[in-house]
Amino acid sequence: MTEAPRVRGVTATLARVGLGGVFLWAGIPKALDLDGSVAAVAAYRLLPGWAERAAGLALPWVEIAIGLLLVLGLATRGTGLAAGGLLVLFAAGMASAWARGLPIECGCFGEAGPGDGIGWTEMLREAAFLALALIAVAWSRHGWGVDRWQRA
Repeated sequence: MTEAPRVRGVTATLARVGLGGVFLWAGIPKALDLDGSVAAVAAYRLLPGWAERAAGLALPWVEIAIGLLLVLGLATRGTGLAAGGLLVLFAAGMASAWARGLPIECGCFGEAGPGDGIGWTEMLREAAFLALALIAVAWSRHGWGVDRWQRA
């Protein structure tokens, strides 16, 4: 194996596992506090009540599933695309809350309720996570995981 493919493999694996860990870190606390997850979604004031509840109840399990698949390296390209799409939705929701001056925490890792509001720090963090998703998708065939074993 030449140096470039090895670097791509290591980079892709680190991006995939790192992003998977982030999704697990975000999903598990919400799954343990589903009422808090619903409250965090509702705090954004973007959806009708029934949709807030549905999104708040489903989101933790979607995040956990994405996290597990990314960590395992299973269906990496599709899972990376799903993660990237979810991150874009999260960033759009946070940008909307920021633009409207809502004094809320992002609710990203289980913390919900009033706070200092969303700002550049949260937006830059989402951009960094999106970059990891793009690396995981673009180099999905270069990393080490279940997908690679299935190709062997």
